[in-house]
Amino acid sequence: MGRQWNWFDDSTIRTCAIIAIVAGVLFIVRSLTFARPVVDFRALGNRNFLIGCILSFMTGVGIFSTIFLTPLFLGYVRGFSAWQIGVAISSTGAASLAGVPAYILLARKLDTRWLMMFGLALFSLSLWSFSFITHDWGGAELFLPQVLRGFPQVFAVAPAVHLGLGSLPPNRLKYASGLFNMMRNLGGAIGIAVCATILNNRTNLHFLRLAEHLNSTNAAMQGMLHQIGAKFAAANGGDVVHGHAVALRQLWSLTYREARVQTFADAFLAIAVCLAIATVLVPLLRKINGPAAPTADAH
Repeated sequence: MGRQWNWFDDSTIRTCAIIAIVAGVLFIVRSLTFARPVVDFRALGNRNFLIGCILSFMTGVGIFSTIFLTPLFLGYVRGFSAWQIGVAISSTGAASLAGVPAYILLARKLDTRWLMMFGLALFSLSLWSFSFITHDWGGAELFLPQVLRGFPQVFAVAPAVHLGLGSLPPNRLKYASGLFNMMRNLGGAIGIAVCATILNNRTNLHFLRLAEHLNSTNAAMQGMLHQIGAKFAAANGGDVVHGHAVALRQLWSLTYREARVQTFADAFLAIAVCLAIATVLVPLLRKINGPAAPTADAH
């Protein structure tokens, strides 16, 4: 809705934003002044919990935004059906399942902070590889980037739960866990909203940049227009004018497609940068003792 109505240019969105901000401030004040709050913001004073929440937020951006972007690309750019999209992205789920036993085995022997750095770094690398996407990418071209994205997810999620919540005393855990779990979902919601805005705004920018090169001095473009127009005219009784119009429409369609592809690459690159930042934050976490196997929330 915000993307369609230009966010704060619309009075309804501005009003809702003001109400949300006021309600949010009141909720924080209430939570900080009540002995048993629904959400324990005081737990953010614990360094591991604070950094764990930040990393959970960034991981949510990566997981949910890519789930949003990849099917969208396959549907709008490649024209895949729902079945074809499901088959093309199935490698991510298979790689995620393979990552769980690998993480359990390594978490018993290695510092989970190093495992988390590995997971976030590989996750970021996979999104960086997505930034080279072209209009002809399908299941085969997406296979390796999606495996690199799916396999390290448990490495990125489970240690954040272990190191963040495991650093709190048991009497505070039940109140702080709601805040921690919310951060990943909040990261996903904000990440999807930002990616949708990037797709909307950057598509126009890339289209205009590409259109700057489509002029009378572009010999390749002129040759393509002539060829398409001539074929259409030959098939429709020599209607050259209509044939030229058809060629221009096809040129516009191709330009718009390439602009959208470049915009998807921008969105994937933005997520990769977010996860790269998350990777360098991991050493700030303190090591804690205890089991580090993935919990139900980590999946």
